Amino acid sequence: MHTHDVDEELVAAATEVARTRCRGDNHTMAAAARATDGRIVTGVNAYHFTGGPCAELVVVGTAAAQGAYDLRTIVAVGDRDRGVVPPCGRCRQALLDYFPALEVVVPTPGGGLRAVPVIDLLPHTYVWADHQPEAPSQAGGVSGARGPGTA
Repeated sequence: MHTHDVDEELVAAATEVARTRCRGDNHTMAAAARATDGRIVTGVNAYHFTGGPCAELVVVGTAAAQGAYDLRTIVAVGDRDRGVVPPCGRCRQALLDYFPALEVVVPTPGGGLRAVPVIDLLPHTYVWADHQPEAPSQAGGVSGARGPGTA
């Protein structure tokens, strides 16, 4: 059961990538994001014992490489029919810093899905852009955040 605010096409795209592209222990999660221009960008994690990137972070980089710098919604799906998986803490923080208005599709306790603002996944959060020494017009605050080391 999915709620009315879930981007079903996005969930289907991530599910298809998880089913067809995740193989073995190196790639166990797929993610899909919808850019504000409507494009869907997908990716898979690159598991490695040194802490390789999660699928959500691969999608952020892939989207930028394709010129999609603003994402509207993201979802991650596990391989082997595990369904939608909420983002880990590292991804939650990175997604908030890059896209503070982002919606994240997560499972509900009743077995459905819903889209929630990324900020709701991090109550009492640290917002990286709010703690930078630049002047407010340069830092961009939450709405202009692009993450550490970016100009």
